[in-house]
Amino acid sequence: MSVTLTSYGAARTVTGSKHLLEVGDHKILVDCGQFQGLRELRDRNWQPLPMGVEAVILTHAHLDHCGLLPRLVQQGFRGRIFCTQATAQLAKIVMADAGRLQEEDAERANRKGYSKHTPALALFTEDDAARAALQLQPVGYDRPVPVAPGVTVEFLNAGHLLGSSFARVRIADANKTILFGGDLGRYGRPVLPDPTPVAEADVVLLESTYGDRLHEGHDDEARLAQVISETAARKGKVIIPSFALGRVEELLYWIGLLESQKRIPELPVYVDSPMAREVLQEYRTRLNELDPEIAQMAAQAGSHSRRERDVMAFSTARLRVVSSPKESQAVQESAEPAIIISASGMATGGRVLHHLRTGLPDERNTILFVGYQSVGTRGRQIRDGAKFTRMHGQDIPIRAHVASFDSMSAHADANEIMRWLGHFTTPPTLTCLVHGEPGPMDTLKARIERELKWTVKTPMQGERIPL
Repeated sequence: MSVTLTSYGAARTVTGSKHLLEVGDHKILVDCGQFQGLRELRDRNWQPLPMGVEAVILTHAHLDHCGLLPRLVQQGFRGRIFCTQATAQLAKIVMADAGRLQEEDAERANRKGYSKHTPALALFTEDDAARAALQLQPVGYDRPVPVAPGVTVEFLNAGHLLGSSFARVRIADANKTILFGGDLGRYGRPVLPDPTPVAEADVVLLESTYGDRLHEGHDDEARLAQVISETAARKGKVIIPSFALGRVEELLYWIGLLESQKRIPELPVYVDSPMAREVLQEYRTRLNELDPEIAQMAAQAGSHSRRERDVMAFSTARLRVVSSPKESQAVQESAEPAIIISASGMATGGRVLHHLRTGLPDERNTILFVGYQSVGTRGRQIRDGAKFTRMHGQDIPIRAHVASFDSMSAHADANEIMRWLGHFTTPPTLTCLVHGEPGPMDTLKARIERELKWTVKTPMQGERIPL
């Protein structure tokens, strides 16, 4: 039986995860994410997706892994989308938000005339997202289920995001096991558990986002305290472009901890993202799937009701989750020092753009990046020292302080990747590095080959690999 693998995304780039597994005549797509960053990458979102797919396996709910599922459904896909239970809930939120933003961005571009296309179109709609949500098939961790004749998938906790997983695919007739890594989480971090160790697989797909570097030491609270305190002393705002999915919860954890230790002043903390509001509720109601420390913190608040304990798990003294555009505008216009957490994490869209438009020209403020900024994104541009950024058809001067640290990243660094690989008792026949820019990817490839003596490949976009 022929088994082949083709990467239609996350091949020599960090976005657009999309891998087609062909087992005989059966086609299974693992992840279906959006491309972000450079224009040449974003243009790929408009290309036709693989035809004849009968099932999708979704590793987790980040946009660069699930964000084109509505477009796949729009193009006629009617099969099931297998994922963990938490991923199903979060993917519904992410896809609906993405569809809404697509429609809003197209409407704004047409109204203000700053698109090169006439008319500007939405990549997909909120209705497409709703149809994709109906095809989600939630499955528990560590429970093999059939996805095609002779093909099963089992989800293992990846420790990267609530519900995130490695997808272990077993092909009976070919006697092969393929481990689709999704994104690999980290060790000893708050909020999320450590990634599950894996002992063997014939083929491994592994991310390489930080394949050439190490995260800074675990001093997140010290650096965050310094940024917040210095900005508050200037009477400014700390504006944090943040992924609504996962990063908001860790930020609230750290801010709450610093407040309780009296290491920062008690400031208003605004979470301004409709999607983050829904995601936060999912985290609060699934404490049993998170790091044991979080569940223990909630349990220690024993005098409170279950609902109150869940809410307290991710909270601060003056937390306000912004609901309406009117409230968001009021936060933008306020001169009061505050911490504003708003999506998107790479400042490519969403409500954070409005906070940046008003906040970037003011030298009292700090723009704080706490995660990876892809090449070509506005976040990368600001982080790298640009003096202006173009936003909604206007050039916005950058006078605010800019701070950045990657230690809050949910992606494993090079040593953590090697630590996870060290659990294998038998070398895979083939290891494919995906989800990384060429520099980090090539560095990690050389290190695995040197230290583990494994066979490593870095697939090109559209390259078909016989397994």
